[in-house]
Amino acid sequence: MFLTISTRGDAAHPATDLGYLLHKHPDKAQTFSTSHGTAHVFYPQADAERCTAALMLEVDAVALVRRSKGRGRGGAPDAALAQYVNDRPYAASSLLAVALSGVFSSALRGVCKARPERADAPLPLRVEVPALPARGGPDLVRKLFAPLGWTVTAEPVPLDTEFPEWGDSRYVRLVLESEALTLAEALRHLYVLLPVLDDAKHYWVASDEVDKLLRAGEGWLPTHPEQKLITSRYLSRRWSLTRQAMERLELVRLAEADDSEVEAIDNAVPQDSGAEDEEKPAPLAVLRREAILAALRDAGAARVLDLGCGQGQLVQELLRDVRFTEIVGVDVSVRALAIASRRLKLDRMGERQAARVNLVQGSLAYTDKRLKGYDAAVLSEVIEHLDLPRLPALEYAVFGHARPRTVVVTTPNVEYNVRWETLPAGHVRHGDHRFEWTREEFRAWAAAVAGRHGYEVGFVPVGPDDPEVGPPTQMAVFHVRTEKTEKTENAEKTEKAEESDGAEKAEKEAKAA
Repeated sequence: MFLTISTRGDAAHPATDLGYLLHKHPDKAQTFSTSHGTAHVFYPQADAERCTAALMLEVDAVALVRRSKGRGRGGAPDAALAQYVNDRPYAASSLLAVALSGVFSSALRGVCKARPERADAPLPLRVEVPALPARGGPDLVRKLFAPLGWTVTAEPVPLDTEFPEWGDSRYVRLVLESEALTLAEALRHLYVLLPVLDDAKHYWVASDEVDKLLRAGEGWLPTHPEQKLITSRYLSRRWSLTRQAMERLELVRLAEADDSEVEAIDNAVPQDSGAEDEEKPAPLAVLRREAILAALRDAGAARVLDLGCGQGQLVQELLRDVRFTEIVGVDVSVRALAIASRRLKLDRMGERQAARVNLVQGSLAYTDKRLKGYDAAVLSEVIEHLDLPRLPALEYAVFGHARPRTVVVTTPNVEYNVRWETLPAGHVRHGDHRFEWTREEFRAWAAAVAGRHGYEVGFVPVGPDDPEVGPPTQMAVFHVRTEKTEKTENAEKTEKAEESDGAEKAEKEAKAA
């Protein structure tokens, strides 16, 4: 990952003053550690007429995966490989922006005690980025940088120079030139717009990102024609944060137009008054556990299997209800079971309570006689982690062999994914998901399973039930078919057949008359 900043000079104002402004000596090659690799700063050219500073970031791919675990959004089925084989070590992105702010922090703030007059003055600047991902193409690059006073050259990088008919990649070679900007302004433009063009960040975007954006965007973002796109992309399309940033930017714009301070505009509520907190909606995981517990209670289950129990959140909730007399958590991961044991504090649990719970290691792809004879089994957010060819094995192990009286299955509703603010189009909710089903696909699978193994099935929405795309989680509740159920169904079929025959007979009589 590479970026160069160049300037011109003369005898009165040598170009090597760039070293003072960046706080990096032109005669030295310096190395800095970052959270995801090593940054190197060196000067390919440094004389009175021209000076070029280079920032090279060597990304540690393994550290990137470890430190970003659980924060990114991946696709299936090659998400595990994509964590390591990608463009992150080579293409300018939020990684380079973070390195830029860390290595050149004083220059970003416009601080230079040795040459303060140079820090405040415009410089002849040239910035080059050999590989910049640009979702939106060269046109968007120009729309973002040109209003800020840059002359923009964005050359598309072909997919393969030997096969020009394949077309261009999403990367460009970027050259920015300006005579009217200070170095601090240039660095702040890069800090914000590099991740905006990549349209992704390597870290979780929290509320403090709004403050970072407004600090770096001071003086240019409130009036930028692409303000909304910049804000949305920089904040990873988190709608609540984007709205907060846009409101604050509007206050800045109004204050500048009125030639006053922001505090003078935003004075409807005193600074020290405490606003009432709005009631936050319950997290989806909590709603899911509540729906599962309600289904188990309705079924009158006392002995329950949590298949794919993970870190034991549902087991913990089941233990709080005394009607569940025996709870077994099953998971293939020994590490997950160890975490569940610590969460439940099994080593300090009273004897009577400990007798109600058991954690066992096992694979749901194989039959296991230990799982037979229970009232109910729960498969909460489990099936989507299996490759589709292995799903029939789980189906037989649970419905055919263990055969609890009730089975509760929850899985994501892929149709709802368009409502997630931070989930890019076409991606699944978790990097380990092998598939995510529509409501129709899930209902078809559940009906087929019920038919093959002698169950009846009903469906329950979990979370807000959107009129267009349905709920975020879909839940199926299976019950073993009984003689009573079959008799009722047969009676209903007979009644419908008689009604149909009666209608036919009446129609024939009417025609004859």
